[in-house]
Amino acid sequence: MRDHTVIVPAERLVEICTFLRDDPELDFAMLAWVSGLDWLPRDPRFEVAYGLLSLTHRVRLTLKVRIPEEQPRVPSVTGVWPTANWHERETYDFFGIEFIGHPDLTRILLPEDWTGWPLRKDSPLGYEEVAFTHNTPGRTAPDPALKKLAPKKVTYRAH
Repeated sequence: MRDHTVIVPAERLVEICTFLRDDPELDFAMLAWVSGLDWLPRDPRFEVAYGLLSLTHRVRLTLKVRIPEEQPRVPSVTGVWPTANWHERETYDFFGIEFIGHPDLTRILLPEDWTGWPLRKDSPLGYEEVAFTHNTPGRTAPDPALKKLAPKKVTYRAH
């Protein structure tokens, strides 16, 4: 499988993605992943990377869009690949990058009342244990009757 990386302007992202998907000589029918990248202190600070696959031609393509810290937003590609829906929501959840035109740009993994963007390089590093109680109303701490499992010692030997 061959790998390529291309940097594209945000304003042409949807047009380029549609072309890559629809052109039979390219046939990038699959969006495998979307991820944010924080290059602090570089300017522009952020990138959104899209992992595309052409199984027909055995080619992987990474598209990168560079975006400024002042306006961390790119167009949504959910109209090109519906699988972008959750990928874009996850990137929004952790980096705060807005996907313009996304049908439901809400947090997907963190609680709705979470403050900040934990994968940004300037996110606070202090450790604070958070009690998640969404599925157990009224419980704010682990049940003391629950025991932690001790790791089992395993010995490996060469064959």
